[in-house]
Amino acid sequence: KSDSDTYSCDIGDAQSRAKLVVQEMPLLFKQELQNEEAKEGKQVKLTCELSKPGTPVKWMKGDTVLHASEKYEFKQHGTVAELIIRDVKSVDA
Repeated sequence: KSDSDTYSCDIGDAQSRAKLVVQEMPLLFKQELQNEEAKEGKQVKLTCELSKPGTPVKWMKGDTVLHASEKYEFKQHGTVAELIIRDVKSVDA
């Protein structure tokens, strides 16, 4: 999208101009989150894959936005986003 602009070719006495409009691809899930089961005290990793790399991801539990902490770790590698939940308890379900 940031490449959208007017471009020109200049030969000294003349110029040719063209406008480039780049349409953004829609952001989609290539792979959605999958249900998981875990034993209390273990670690769980939830993973999803997006259609565009580097897309900002907001992780939520119900209506609550999660923040990085001892309990929650967020990783993002290209199009893959991961949430790691440590020391799971029944309240984490």
